[in-house]
Amino acid sequence: MALLPILTAPDPRLKKKSKPVETVDAEIVRLMDDMLETMYAAPGIGLAAPQVGVLKRVIVLDIEREDVKTGPLFMANPEIVEASDEDATYEEGCLSVPDHYSDVARPTHVRVRFLDREGKTQEMTCDGLLATCVQHEIDHLDGVLFIDHISSLKRNMILRKLLKARKDAEREAEDDKPAVPKSSKAKAKAAAEAI
Repeated sequence: MALLPILTAPDPRLKKKSKPVETVDAEIVRLMDDMLETMYAAPGIGLAAPQVGVLKRVIVLDIEREDVKTGPLFMANPEIVEASDEDATYEEGCLSVPDHYSDVARPTHVRVRFLDREGKTQEMTCDGLLATCVQHEIDHLDGVLFIDHISSLKRNMILRKLLKARKDAEREAEDDKPAVPKSSKAKAKAAAEAI
């Protein structure tokens, strides 16, 4: 297993729609395993393949807590086949939108159909936080971030802060780079000009 780099907004790859998985083969299982390890290390409770730069319809989740025992869930081609009319609001965050949170209303219960790790079709009813998390991750597969569900004013404020943080990090990384040594040809030319 390997840790994968997580893309952060406003990276344009996060806005692209993912392609369906044709079969759950060794490559997809390896992707699922790497995504799960990456999610745990971040740490997070859900991760979609586009967040690690892979435009495939694959998500992993693990919301295990004292009151909820799901263990890790691996889903290829997840689709919501049924949703409640009743909504619940949760404060959502995202590994691709670090350090920002906002209340988002989503259906309280959903039924999701997906291919599991063995490539078998499964259906699962999700409630509460699991329902929110599944919907959040499926949104990623369609190029939708949780901030797309909030007001444009708040969304633009968050995106500006993320862009500034990225530019500051790039500037800091540039300042920390050691001076690039001149090639021997350039050194010889500089020495000759100095004479």
